[in-house]
Amino acid sequence: MKDRMNELIDIINEADYNYHTLDNPTISDQEYDKYLRELFEIEEEHPEWVREDSPTRHAGGKIIEGFEKVTHKIPMMSLSDVFSESEVIAFDERIRKEGINPKYMCELKIDGLSVSLLYEKGKLVRAATRGDGTTGEDITHNATTIKVIPLKLKEEVDIEVRGEIFMNKKTLEELNKKRKEKGEPLLQNCRNAAAGSIRQLDSKVAASRKLDNFIYHLPNPLDYGLNTHEEAIEYMKKLGFKINPNNRLVNNINEVIEYIEEKGKLRPNLPYDIDGVVIKVNDIREQQKLGYTAKFPKWATAYKFPAEEVLTKLTDIIFTVGRTGQITPNAVLEPVIVAGSTISRATLHNEDYVKEKDLKIGDIVSIRKAGDVIPEVVERKLERRTGKEKDFEMIKECPMCHTKLVKKEGQVDYFCPNDKCPARHVESLIHFVSRDAMNIDGLGDRIMEDFYNFHFIGNIADIYTLKNHEKDLIRLEGYGDKSVTNLLDAIEKSKENSLERLIFALGIPHVGSKTAKILAMKFETMDNLENASFEDLVNIPDIGDIIAKSIIDYFNNSHNKGIVDELKELGINMTYTGEKVVNNETFAGKTFVLTGSLEIFTREEAEEKIELLGGKTSSSVSKKTSAVIVGANPGSKYTKAQELGIEIWTEKEFEERINS
Repeated sequence: MKDRMNELIDIINEADYNYHTLDNPTISDQEYDKYLRELFEIEEEHPEWVREDSPTRHAGGKIIEGFEKVTHKIPMMSLSDVFSESEVIAFDERIRKEGINPKYMCELKIDGLSVSLLYEKGKLVRAATRGDGTTGEDITHNATTIKVIPLKLKEEVDIEVRGEIFMNKKTLEELNKKRKEKGEPLLQNCRNAAAGSIRQLDSKVAASRKLDNFIYHLPNPLDYGLNTHEEAIEYMKKLGFKINPNNRLVNNINEVIEYIEEKGKLRPNLPYDIDGVVIKVNDIREQQKLGYTAKFPKWATAYKFPAEEVLTKLTDIIFTVGRTGQITPNAVLEPVIVAGSTISRATLHNEDYVKEKDLKIGDIVSIRKAGDVIPEVVERKLERRTGKEKDFEMIKECPMCHTKLVKKEGQVDYFCPNDKCPARHVESLIHFVSRDAMNIDGLGDRIMEDFYNFHFIGNIADIYTLKNHEKDLIRLEGYGDKSVTNLLDAIEKSKENSLERLIFALGIPHVGSKTAKILAMKFETMDNLENASFEDLVNIPDIGDIIAKSIIDYFNNSHNKGIVDELKELGINMTYTGEKVVNNETFAGKTFVLTGSLEIFTREEAEEKIELLGGKTSSSVSKKTSAVIVGANPGSKYTKAQELGIEIWTEKEFEERINS
């Protein structure tokens, strides 16, 4: 572990030098945050190992030649980072433990370059970068070219203020357009463009870049008779500094979270880049009471917005076996935070997918959440390859039962053909109890695997006879009388589920939860579905030849028939108990698309209402769409509906049509 600590220090110090001093970042912000967090954890566990040059003790950066050094009388400290709502709440709880009931100032975290501005008798005498927090670089000659930075204040006061120099998105766009015309390399992003501009030795270059600035901090407000951060902001505004209009004083942590959500939605429409929200205790004396760590103020933190894409290392590719026998390659990743959750695995779908993306074990890859839910490998970073990466090889045998894999004609997936493969069997059991199937609380993936290995559950019927092992369960580590009772109660309760859950739980190929609902509503009982003909099935809207054949084949299999019969004997409900379809002329036979954030209904509730009135929903807008139902912040579907002249309903109008 000590070797890992030393390795992390070297990685972070090198990254700091490249980022702060050379303006040439070599790793992403997400990689940096991940490494820094890991280093913090090691040092907290082994404080005797802490080195003087650890980046946890000093903000990164050195002074480059050509700029004079500036020593900050009051250090320019960086902020601690949080990445989730739970971490924001934990920040608030730590403050409350000190006997403080805080109000917070919330501010947008501008993605630019920190600056200190020093005035004597109201005149600008020095501008400096943060540098390492103690010593920065004198950039006065370039700061004076930024029009929003006042050369003379409205009062003859001695004062130091701090803020952020940045470049607007439109400015970058115009600048890159000119550079392209001249055949010059394009600037990568607003932050790098601003940092590069402010470090130009020729101030004419900086002046041509049209930089901007917001002021957000007064280091010593009590010296000016100011008791809160809000008062300090207003005072600096009065002096002539540009203040961000999005600042907001809030009363509690719930309002902080509301601010974060609101500004997260606003983010794409802002004229400048932000990467988070800064949260500060408003009362200055409360700030003083809370104090500082070696690197951060305890009274402030920065919530980082989930990145659209983050970088991490692909450490391995492993293979899993699904309930149908399908073999899926999966990426094993160095854990990384994506959209507020830690990701260490991502599906790679199939052999062709891996080869198309040219993935190798050891690659640095970009990760995102598809639809903000499912982790997805976007691409490998070719420029980060070292030559030590290993080529991907598709396996030839099932990783569980070692049966030779088969690849069906015209398909991209490999399958394990062994019906008795334990991996396939376990996956089918896990599917049966899952949330959209029988929804048995307490029987998660790992627990099902354990119960299978302990021989408590060997088939679906065994789930409903698990009570015969009650004494054995109580003896298991982590279990007790109450938890076992709750689990057995959940199993008994699942017997009452409506038919559609059981149909989906059986795992009939090509029958998803939505199709299961259609079948249950149409046939009403399991017996009716078992006896349905091919023609009966294909005459149902959305049930095509493939699904119909799959259902017929499933119930013609004696083993599958035996499972259903056994479940009947165990008292599992075999009847549809949900609401019946009532064809409404407004909805019947029509197709609807939902877009934006709904407030009156959840998306699932809205879809169910439409289906119960004889309509159906689609994920995309086309000429066949009957109406688009629009919530808050609608996206491209709303625009396309306008272009195609499709009827658009507000959520309130949708509710009124349902009630009528």
